[in-house]
Amino acid sequence: LHKRGVMNILSIQSHVSYGYVGNKAATFPLQSMGFEVWPVNTVQFSNHTGYGHWQGDIFSAEHIRAVIQGLVTLGLAKQCQAILSGYIGDKAIGKVIIESVQQFRQFNPELIYLCDPVMATPNSKACFVKADIPDFFRQHSLDTATIITPNHFEAELLYGGKINHLNELKQASDFFHHKGVRIVIVTSLLLKENNELNRFEPIAFLSSSEGQWLASAPKVKPNLTINGTGDLFSALYLGHFLLTQDPVIAFTLAINKTHQIIEATQTAKQRELNILAHDYKQAAPDYVMLKKL
Repeated sequence: LHKRGVMNILSIQSHVSYGYVGNKAATFPLQSMGFEVWPVNTVQFSNHTGYGHWQGDIFSAEHIRAVIQGLVTLGLAKQCQAILSGYIGDKAIGKVIIESVQQFRQFNPELIYLCDPVMATPNSKACFVKADIPDFFRQHSLDTATIITPNHFEAELLYGGKINHLNELKQASDFFHHKGVRIVIVTSLLLKENNELNRFEPIAFLSSSEGQWLASAPKVKPNLTINGTGDLFSALYLGHFLLTQDPVIAFTLAINKTHQIIEATQTAKQRELNILAHDYKQAAPDYVMLKKL
C-alpha cells in the first residue's frame, strides 16, 4: 500500500452505536484504505443527536487522556503518522487533544494533525457547541493543526468575519496560513457569487503552498438530512493525503468519494451514510469540477 508499510492514525472523535458520524464515519473507510486506526471515543451515544433524542455518556478529559497515555505506554506514539480530531464538546477535551499532538510530535516531528473544528451544521448559522469552543479553536488548534477542514460557517467563526465572496475566502485562508496551518479546506460553501456556468456551483475550497483551488459540483437539492458527511470527508482527505503527499490529488479523491456516498445514500432514501457499500481503494467518478484560482 505504501513504501513505509501500514500507517497508523489516532482518531479522537465521538462514537455512536447506531449510525455513521464521528469515529463510526471515519474508521471503516480508513481501515478499508489500509490504515491502522486507533479510535479514542469522546462520547458513547446510542445515536447522533440529530434525531433529537439519544442515550449515553460524555467521557471526561481525564478518561480520554488515560486512554491515549495507555497507547504511549505501549510505545505506539513513535509509530503514529497522523492524528484526526472532530467534535470535542468541551475545551478540556480539546486541551487533551492538543497536548497529545505535541507529545506525539516529540516522537515523530513529521506527524500530521487534521483538525475538523466541528461547531455547527453548514446551514444552521448557530453553534451547537459551548460558547468557549470557537475561541479555543482559534487560540490553540490553529497553531497546532497541519490541516483544517471547517465548513463555511465554521470558517467564518474561526476567521472572525463574514466570507461572502471569493476574495474574502482567500483572505480567510491567508489568515489561517499565517497562524501556521499548512492546508486549509472550507467545505459546504455558501458564497453569494457564483462564477461557475450552467448547473455547477462552488462547494469546497482548498488552499495550500501549491495554490488555491475551487471545487464545483452540479446543483442538487438534498432530499434528506444526512449527518456525518464532514466527518467522512475529513477522514478520506487525511487518508489520501498520507498516501499521496499531494494536497490537490487528495482533495479531488476525497470530495468525489464523499459525493458518491452522499448520492448513494440519497438514492437509498437513508438518513445514515451508506458507508459499507463502497470500495475505498477505488476512485469515485468525477462528480466535481476543479478550477485553479
